[in-house]
Amino acid sequence: MTARTCVLTGSASGIGAATSARLAAAGYRVITVDLHDADLTADLASVAGRAAMVDGITEACGGHVDAVIACAGVAGDDPLVVRVDYFGAVATLDGCRPLLARSDTPRAVAVTSVALLQAQPDDPIIAACLDGDEDRAVAAAEGRGPAVYAAAKRALSRWVRREAPTAPWAGAGIALNAVAPGIVRTPMTAGLLADETWRHIADEAVPMPLGGHADPDDIAAVLTWMVSEDNRKMTGQVVFVDGGAHATSCPGDVWPATG
Repeated sequence: MTARTCVLTGSASGIGAATSARLAAAGYRVITVDLHDADLTADLASVAGRAAMVDGITEACGGHVDAVIACAGVAGDDPLVVRVDYFGAVATLDGCRPLLARSDTPRAVAVTSVALLQAQPDDPIIAACLDGDEDRAVAAAEGRGPAVYAAAKRALSRWVRREAPTAPWAGAGIALNAVAPGIVRTPMTAGLLADETWRHIADEAVPMPLGGHADPDDIAAVLTWMVSEDNRKMTGQVVFVDGGAHATSCPGDVWPATG
């Protein structure tokens, strides 16, 4: 039986590294992408870097891939978040879509965040992202502080919901979903969690009654199933792997009322 091939961005640390290890243990051939310590080094903050990544993947995979996980992301309040977390992820998924279409069981997943619940659907950043206008989205992100991360992640989640049922995705047999983690113990969150004041603020914003903060492998386990052949019918879903944060924040709705 031929091993499944999975493209994984953000593979060098955190959730990406844990997912890479899980996929390899499951017999996948993993094509890793990151700024360092990866099969392909690429800067997803730039148009040129994204194009180079897709070219490199196309050459490395031999013409088709079975799964793509857009895990690369940065945190903070810099407009760079919009470039990487939204436009970099969309470029990864869209760029690999023709390669996925050649698989018998293609799967794709974007990694978003429970922070998407903190953004409003009429946010100018979100609107510009969904219009595909990167310059406008970056301009809208200037001076917005922590709202930038939440808006970028909500925009990515809405893009997944919008695109998943369409002919190029579902019509081609490609399952497209998103995972929205809560607070995960990774190098990206280490500084925040080490500070008692900021940790308290984070826990107030993202309550996780089921066992507290997650480890990267908790998210990797879900990602590995979502790109597997066992995921036969789930598409267009944003799956909160958040220890109960979404259910705590929005107990009356499957999706928040601001929606």
